[in-house]
Amino acid sequence: MSRTYDAALHRLAQLQSNRAITSLFISPPPSSTSTPDKKPNLNALAIPEMLSWLARAGYTPSSLSTTPLRCVHIAGTKGKGSVTALVASILQQYPPAGPVGAYTSPHVLSVRERILLDGSPISRELFTRYFFEVWDRLSSAAREAGDTLPPGAEEGYDGPETKPFYFRFLTILAVHVFVSEGVRSAVVECGIGGEYDATNVLPKEIVTASVVTRLGVDHVAMLGGTVEEIAWHKSGVWKEGVKGFTGLDEREGVRRVLRDRAEEKGAVLVEVEGEEGWEGVEGARLQGPFQRENMGLAVAVAREHLGKLGVRFEGEFGREGYKLGEMPEEFKRGLREAALRGRCERLVGEDGVEWFVDGAHTEDSLAGVGQWFAGQTGEDDVRVLLFNQQERDPAVLMKALLDGAKDSSESSGFTHAIFSRNENEAPGKDEPARDLSVQEKARETFLASEGSVTTTIYDALQPALEEIKSFAAEAKKAGKTCKVLVTGSFHLVGAVLKKIDNVEY
Repeated sequence: MSRTYDAALHRLAQLQSNRAITSLFISPPPSSTSTPDKKPNLNALAIPEMLSWLARAGYTPSSLSTTPLRCVHIAGTKGKGSVTALVASILQQYPPAGPVGAYTSPHVLSVRERILLDGSPISRELFTRYFFEVWDRLSSAAREAGDTLPPGAEEGYDGPETKPFYFRFLTILAVHVFVSEGVRSAVVECGIGGEYDATNVLPKEIVTASVVTRLGVDHVAMLGGTVEEIAWHKSGVWKEGVKGFTGLDEREGVRRVLRDRAEEKGAVLVEVEGEEGWEGVEGARLQGPFQRENMGLAVAVAREHLGKLGVRFEGEFGREGYKLGEMPEEFKRGLREAALRGRCERLVGEDGVEWFVDGAHTEDSLAGVGQWFAGQTGEDDVRVLLFNQQERDPAVLMKALLDGAKDSSESSGFTHAIFSRNENEAPGKDEPARDLSVQEKARETFLASEGSVTTTIYDALQPALEEIKSFAAEAKKAGKTCKVLVTGSFHLVGAVLKKIDNVEY
């Protein structure tokens, strides 16, 4: 078996996808002639299965407790990626906390973005080495256990059939990387939920702080259809004797669930209230009005983690009831330097186009992105929307985006809107036409709100980018700036970034 980076990516792609797993939670429509089968409780099976996979890779909660690794564990619906980046960036400013790792998802350009070492994606060389170490351990464990292989398992125990699904494998890989590289502090973001998430095998002995960021309704098949049900799942990261941090939610039902769960699990709940008059740090790479709340939460969490490592703070910041204005310069620098690909990211292209990209794909997140973009534009700017969302209701998401972007005149300010699929090139002569019903629905919602704005639909990204290029040329002739918001999907954002940003992935 080849042991190259490309071979590792090929192997990873063979694993059962996250989408295939989440689809198991969706019940088919009932049939009038059939009796529904009783489905196993897939959530209840998750942690025992994950512990078994972890053990096959050579780790147990007890063995992890004997390592120097100490973790911050983060769940939530909105802002968990940003808080992960903010906390990790603060910790990087303090030598006693290093080396600092982070585990986050999804990735935008490269899977290596999910495992960060001191702020940078793990190198190709390290990814390849540790990937195959985990792969081989799982193969050997299956062989030693005499697992029954499914029909068609051509490679036997060395194939993908003896491996967990995609997210579980990457979670185990991240643990292996952090332990092998001597990581002292790791900020670990949940995938979906918390109680049954693959990351929730972290033992309480190595968790210094647990976090639940702002909550919304998402992944309803797995987590439930109400925000209270989702709060129950997310607060599964609370650990006995460990402080659990969250913002002070204005919804009474959510507050009650978070508090009850903390009491149930023996955690110490800390509700971080926004500080009136504090607007966040200036010059932060993670932009957007909603980042102020994320920053306040990240400061409290990083302060707790560093305190557990023996770092002491002087003055007001060293006492309870501290003010954010009193935070040390290291914290301010960490907040300014934190970055996350495809989240509130701004780039300037060679042609002068200003790109604003964010993979937001929930109502709350898209409303925030609309507000962020509106704050970055002026009346004379050419403002272009490039949008797609293939898996969720585009009408609901489009409305949320436009509501967030609207000003006092009840206009979002967009001068053009483009609705495109994520594929780069148009289909070939022998390929069937691509379904554009999602794009049509998004455009209908847009026009119902924005009226006569010019809109176009494309079955591929390349012609969409060519149209934006023409908008930019016209804007330049008129002495204006072309600003483009790319949002609605991480798949779209990743495809665009690969075209406009010259990076290795």
